[in-house]
Amino acid sequence: MSKAVEAPKAVETVIEFRDAGFLLPNGQPLLTKINLKVSRGETLVLLGRSGAGKTTALRLINRLADPSDGEVRVEGRRTTEWNPIELRRHIGYVIQETGLFPHYTVEKNVALVPRLEGSTAARARARSEELLQLVGLDPGLFLRRYPHELSGGQRQRVGVARALAADPPILLMDEPFGALDPLTRAEIRQEFQGLQQRLEKTIVLVTHDTGEALLLGTRIALMEAGELRGVFSPREFMESNEPVAAAYSAQLRALERFDSGGKP
Repeated sequence: MSKAVEAPKAVETVIEFRDAGFLLPNGQPLLTKINLKVSRGETLVLLGRSGAGKTTALRLINRLADPSDGEVRVEGRRTTEWNPIELRRHIGYVIQETGLFPHYTVEKNVALVPRLEGSTAARARARSEELLQLVGLDPGLFLRRYPHELSGGQRQRVGVARALAADPPILLMDEPFGALDPLTRAEIRQEFQGLQQRLEKTIVLVTHDTGEALLLGTRIALMEAGELRGVFSPREFMESNEPVAAAYSAQLRALERFDSGGKP
């Protein structure tokens, strides 16, 4: 008797840009006709140079800005239909400088959203301890510290823990490792990969670092001057003939040759 063949799982779209654009008050376009889908559980990297529109696209997802044209949908609803506070509690947000409150301890920073949502002090503390362990920090050593008492890498870990505190299904990350020294950045990237596999969040990550995009991204959305130039798997990106993608690939290969002792 032959085995039944399982039907492929349907891909669920969690975030969608439909002809989305954004204009500054003076009429300058920052984004033009972006069409993009992000599937549940994937890590989509927005790659591009400064001014490409990456952060603006991220801000449209959690309604820190509304599109001037088209629409952005989260979980099937236009962002303009969401209550902004409800939407942002549905989405974790990690930025380069972590955005920690300097006058709060690590525990209070991580427990902020759970307490706002009605968790007791004991439950919020337990959640803080759980998340610090998850991101590689000993709660016994770090719960009572203040941000100024932490290294850059430690602050970034706390920022990730805080973004995960309410267990949001979506995580937005804006150049989360960009301010770190190269060794710490490499270490946290590896930890993030493990975290990503365990938690299975839907992640949109902004970077201008090609190596980071290839390492962390399920797919790479390449942006240039407010336009989407293409969406690629890491392998497709390295093999692409699209001019901007090819320039990034060539630069990465040159750096790899230099690091291996060859001529750039």
